[in-house]
Amino acid sequence: MILVTMIFALLGFLSPSNRGGLMTAMLLLWVFMGLFAGYSSVRLYKLFKGTEWKKITLKTAFMFPATIFSIFFVLNALIWGQKSSGAVPFGTMIALVLLWFGISVPLVFIGSHIGIQKPTIQDPVKTSKIPRQIPEQAWYMNPTFSILIGGILPFGAVLIELFFILTSIWLHQFYYLFGFLFIVFVILIVTCAEITIVLCYFQLCSEDYRWWWRSYLTSGSSALYLFLYAAFYFFTKLDITKPVSGVLYFGYMLIVSYSFFVLTGTIGFYA
Repeated sequence: MILVTMIFALLGFLSPSNRGGLMTAMLLLWVFMGLFAGYSSVRLYKLFKGTEWKKITLKTAFMFPATIFSIFFVLNALIWGQKSSGAVPFGTMIALVLLWFGISVPLVFIGSHIGIQKPTIQDPVKTSKIPRQIPEQAWYMNPTFSILIGGILPFGAVLIELFFILTSIWLHQFYYLFGFLFIVFVILIVTCAEITIVLCYFQLCSEDYRWWWRSYLTSGSSALYLFLYAAFYFFTKLDITKPVSGVLYFGYMLIVSYSFFVLTGTIGFYA
C-alpha cells in the first residue's frame, strides 16, 4: 500500500495541498489490496506446513485493521467529548467499517483461496526433523540485545525524513518531497533486509536455529525507536498543554509506529 501510494504521489496524482486525498488513496488501496494480503499470507503459511488456513485468513483480515481501528475509535471519542469539529462524523465511521467488512475481508478470502491452490514454495535445502541442542550463546547474541541493535540502522535511515514528515503533520506545513521520500523508502527496505540477513547469519553461525520471530523483531524494533523519537519531538518542538491533545498526539504516533513495525518486520522476515 505504502509503495503504490508513494508512486502515485511521485507521479503527481496526489496533490499535497489536498490533505484528504492522500489518506483516501491509502485507505482505498488498503481495502483493495486485501487480495494480495490473503494470497501472500496463505502461501507463506503453506511453506511452514500450516494446515488451518481459514484461521490464518481471518487473522490476516482482522488483526492489523482491528488494532488500528480501535485506537482510532478511542481517539475519535475523545475529540467528540471535546465537542470539536475535527472529529470524524459517525456516518464516516460506519462507511469505514462497511469498506473493511464489505470489500477488504471478502477480498482476503478470495486471495487466500487462490493462494491455497498454488503449489507450496519449496525450500532450497533439506532440514532435519529432529531439533538440535542449542549451545551456550555469547553475550552479544542475547535475543534482546541483538533485536535492539538491529532496529538502530533502519531508524537511522529514515530519521531526517521523519523530522520533516512530523513537522508537516503537526505544524501545518505542506510536504512536497515525495521523490526524496521514495528514495528514503527504498533505502529503508534495503537496510531492513541487510541488517536482518547479517544478524540472522551470525545467529545461525552460533548454531541457534530459532530465526523466525528474531528476524521479524530485528528490523521491526526500529518502530520502538520511532515512537521514542516521537516522544522526544513532542517535548522539544511542540507546545501542547491540553491533556487531550497530548493523548491524540501519542495515539496517532502509536498507530504510525505499529504500522512501521509491521512493515519493517515483514521486510526483515521475507529477506
